[in-house]
Amino acid sequence: MSNSEKILKSLSRLIENGILTSEDIKKEISTDLKFKKDKIINSLDLVSREEFDVLKKIVQKQELIIKKLIKDKKAKKVKKS
Repeated sequence: MSNSEKILKSLSRLIENGILTSEDIKKEISTDLKFKKDKIINSLDLVSREEFDVLKKIVQKQELIIKKLIKDKKAKKVKKS
């Protein structure tokens, strides 16, 4: 008998005896899923929204600087020609 079958049989026995309601099971499953979700998110080593926004602004500024440098370089080439 697999673990899932054992769990289901235990749950059904508890429900039949009136010890556990379907609402209790729903809350337990919901709580378990939240913990698993949090565990997965923490293992992904994600950045916060604030960190992302700061890095996004830095990258945008760098893009502007690079575009300006490319434009200046092209302008110098045109003057030399």
